[in-house]
Amino acid sequence: MTEAKNSSRTAWLTLLLAGAFEVGYALSVGGSHGFTVWSWSAVAVVFFLLTLWALSRALRTIEVSIGYAIWAGIGAAGAALLGPLFFEESLTPSKAIWLTVIITGVIWLKLADRPTRPN
Repeated sequence: MTEAKNSSRTAWLTLLLAGAFEVGYALSVGGSHGFTVWSWSAVAVVFFLLTLWALSRALRTIEVSIGYAIWAGIGAAGAALLGPLFFEESLTPSKAIWLTVIITGVIWLKLADRPTRPN
């Protein structure tokens, strides 16, 4: 495997990790009730720092427009899917459809970032 290919793979894995940290941040902010519950607030700060660190590492290789959109999409979809498990939130069929649109968009953005092959 070439170094550039390995670097790209590492960047994408780091971006996925940043997305997971973003989900953790979103859920812990929800659990903090406006930063009034100190345990959830502390967890939110940790996830916030981790997600920014991982995102900034990934954006060294991935274009900002693609990386940020994917990071935000993972965070939004993950929080919407996991919110009902942790909090008294609902996941209606309408929400599920639009989450599918977001997830499909994230996948297509990843596919669009593939380098073109020389002839």
